[in-house]
Amino acid sequence: MVRDSREDWKTWQGVFDAFTLRALFKLSSQGHFDELMRTISPGKEAMVFVARKGAGMVAVKVYKLETAKFSKMFPYLRVDPRYHALKNNQRQVVFSWTEREYRNLLIAREAGLRVPTPIAHFANVLVMEYIGGSEPAPMLRAAAPEDPARFAKECLDDVERLARAGFVHGDLSEHNVLNDGERPVIIDFSHMAPLRAPNSRELLERDVLNMCAYFRKHGVDTDEKAMLARMLAAK
Repeated sequence: MVRDSREDWKTWQGVFDAFTLRALFKLSSQGHFDELMRTISPGKEAMVFVARKGAGMVAVKVYKLETAKFSKMFPYLRVDPRYHALKNNQRQVVFSWTEREYRNLLIAREAGLRVPTPIAHFANVLVMEYIGGSEPAPMLRAAAPEDPARFAKECLDDVERLARAGFVHGDLSEHNVLNDGERPVIIDFSHMAPLRAPNSRELLERDVLNMCAYFRKHGVDTDEKAMLARMLAAK
């Protein structure tokens, strides 16, 4: 993608619109990655790619401008005090959603969570740290931990750390946690909201209940009421 050749453009013309291709080229030309290699996670709203950067790799997340459900994004942004002035315009909502995930990853990392380090963003494209080795780290739903009790404690400790920093992930489940060598790495931070947002308690309850339900299936005795009370006390 660094080379502005016709072949590079042809490769992705059937996947992205012209605006997104320009956004990708801009980030590539700034040195954030060299070329997209393959998909990690194809989705209706966003696609995540492994991208080559020198001798290493990064992850590139692209929100699709035409198919992203911006009408579902806007209510989350509207109650986030950081985006109270945002207008309900499709592209601006998607751009803000991408920026929000970048900002949220920085906050989560500073709070002590194991998350992909955000590298850069522009328009509907986010570049971040690649998690894994020769293959991407699998989602928790596809790779149950060998020690579920320890893994559960680490995940729920991260929820508490984030609450103490004044935020809630908002979309936590076994789909948004990677099992990276038996250590959790939390991903997908676009839903993360400040605890002063009016829907924050609902989001926090959902995060705790989802994680407790998952680990209960794997034999971990969880008390979500006690955990939720501890999280709320951390606010």
